[in-house]
Amino acid sequence: MSSNQLRGGAGRHIRRTLYFSLVLLTTLGAMVLLILSFQEGGIRALELLLLVLYAILILWISASFWTATLGFLLLLRGRDPYAIASAGHEPAAEGAEPFRTALVMPVYNEDPTRVFAGLRAMHQSLMETGKQEGFEFFILSDTRDPDVWVQEELLWRQWALELGPTGRVFYRNRVENTSRKSGNLADFCRNWGGRYRYMIVLDADSIMSGETLVELVARMERNPDAGLIQVPPVPVNHSSLFARVLQFAGSLYGPMFAAGLSFWQLGTSNFWGHNAIIRVKPFADHCGLPRLPGSEPFGGDILSHDFVEAALLRRAGWHVWLAYDLGGSYEEVPPTLIDYAKRDRRWCQGNLQHSRLLLARGFKPLSRIHFAMGVMSYLASPLWLLFILIAGLAAYLQSLESPVYFFGYNLFPVWPESYAVEMTTVLIVTLAMLFLPKILALVLLAARPPLARRFGGLPRAGFSVLLESLLSVLLAPVLMLFQSKFVLAILLRQNVGWPTQRRGDHGTGLAEAIAAHAYQTLIGVTAGLIAYYQVPSFFPWFTPVLAGLILAVPVSMITSRTSFGRSARRLGLFLAAEETARPRVLQLLDQQLASPPGHPCRGGEGHDLWLRAVTDPCAYALHASLLSGEPPNRRRRHYLEGLIFQLQDEGAANLSAGEKRALIAHRDGLAELHQLLWAGPRAPIDTAKG
Repeated sequence: MSSNQLRGGAGRHIRRTLYFSLVLLTTLGAMVLLILSFQEGGIRALELLLLVLYAILILWISASFWTATLGFLLLLRGRDPYAIASAGHEPAAEGAEPFRTALVMPVYNEDPTRVFAGLRAMHQSLMETGKQEGFEFFILSDTRDPDVWVQEELLWRQWALELGPTGRVFYRNRVENTSRKSGNLADFCRNWGGRYRYMIVLDADSIMSGETLVELVARMERNPDAGLIQVPPVPVNHSSLFARVLQFAGSLYGPMFAAGLSFWQLGTSNFWGHNAIIRVKPFADHCGLPRLPGSEPFGGDILSHDFVEAALLRRAGWHVWLAYDLGGSYEEVPPTLIDYAKRDRRWCQGNLQHSRLLLARGFKPLSRIHFAMGVMSYLASPLWLLFILIAGLAAYLQSLESPVYFFGYNLFPVWPESYAVEMTTVLIVTLAMLFLPKILALVLLAARPPLARRFGGLPRAGFSVLLESLLSVLLAPVLMLFQSKFVLAILLRQNVGWPTQRRGDHGTGLAEAIAAHAYQTLIGVTAGLIAYYQVPSFFPWFTPVLAGLILAVPVSMITSRTSFGRSARRLGLFLAAEETARPRVLQLLDQQLASPPGHPCRGGEGHDLWLRAVTDPCAYALHASLLSGEPPNRRRRHYLEGLIFQLQDEGAANLSAGEKRALIAHRDGLAELHQLLWAGPRAPIDTAKG
């Protein structure tokens, strides 16, 4: 039996049967223990509701636990014969039909300096492999901000001039950002996709090494049935304490979870939206996204498009793989708790849309599980909140008729004798499944001393895991309320859109922290007082949740500080492997950021960049050459004429960003404005100053 046949046959079914059996048996065992802990006289209504909620939540926890555990065993073994790395045949011999791979980076109002620094670093890393032939770079801009738009063009032109006529870097800005990122990629596939066999999709903060890019293409060539290969990105590059904790956790726990996902998903893995290679033709043929009926937030454009595109590829017979063993893939995480929550708000709406696709025709069963897991990743928070509230209510009602369960200094409640073992076991099982994967990650470090040294040594790594776990306990109730609020807002049909992310390090001020967390603190104080006076037997169990909510403002502010993050690094805490042994491509990124390039249009640095595209002949010529030649219609022309008069009479300061963009978005109107300002009685610089 060939490797491909083995991966597609009995081995795949055995693995999935094993995984889902372990998840279900664990869930059933926990449920039996909980049922046994209920009082005699049958299960009451509240107890039944608790039982249903616990079943859903423990199923979710169990799925994550067994993913991590199987990933641990896989990494401990060191090799997976079923993985994409072990599969396929030899690639075509030299002299076969040449093909190209496009590296595409969709951007939307991102920092152009960071965007081009990352692309330049990847390009240089690729050049250092000596295998750069066939790779071409695309900046697919959906940027609406006129100043950022012009800066993107200037930086692209500078890079193209440096590379010379053999450089293959391209730029375009869409007139309308229809369907957001998925529409941006669809536009690329329609207009340029036929030129490429593969495309590697990047985010604005993505970094991938040249070796990884080359290996991805090689794996696609060896596996002609592969439609997509996802490489797990490791978070890097931020200095705030919050980001450093996430980076440490991602670097230490991430490989284990990724290996576990690969263990049971195999060729029906998922797409995470970036840091993945895609076979262009099947993607273009099968991954056109429908517009969901109805209005947003549940209708309209599909926001979390990546899950759906992976499902559509599988429905068409193409395999989707997770290359858990392939490093050299990086991303950046939000630098503060508030930024993290804002990103979650956008993802929440997109993932909840997947509930409408669960029963859609043609999808593979595992693709439906991906949709369900995407929905559950946000429904889990309101379900936990409901579980805690009902548990508190049940404890209050029980306190009216039962003895108090806490005596003296006992850490655990003293249940009636016949239920003590069962209820304590339920607690231990739940906590073990939540925290045991962290211990397994340390076991992997102990088995690999060179890797442990990259995390600062096993003792420091262990202490960092302990601190990370304590911080996670404090942050969990805050995120629970954030996500519950998001879910409720979406159920009430409040649309969030797709706002720009703040990616750079910045501290959270007191006013911002109070605005974001005041309601959480108020809820924590109120719930704590009620529990303490009305349900004292429940209060000790409630304290971890209360502590996180009451301390939300100071914790949010402290963890946002880069000073605390740098202090932790000096102490050897929260060290990620990518910090102590800096990968070459990240070194190249550091160099690019330390010495950012100029641009080809010198002089007039004090002008607004968008106005330079009108007044500066160099910037004007570049910008005009990149615009569509389609002239504006008569109504649009009258609108532009009005804006020109407004610019002349009132200056640029009184124009909105949308009006500035409109002035420079059409070649004919831009030419007319350029000639008018240069031929007018006032010099262009006076017009710029308004």
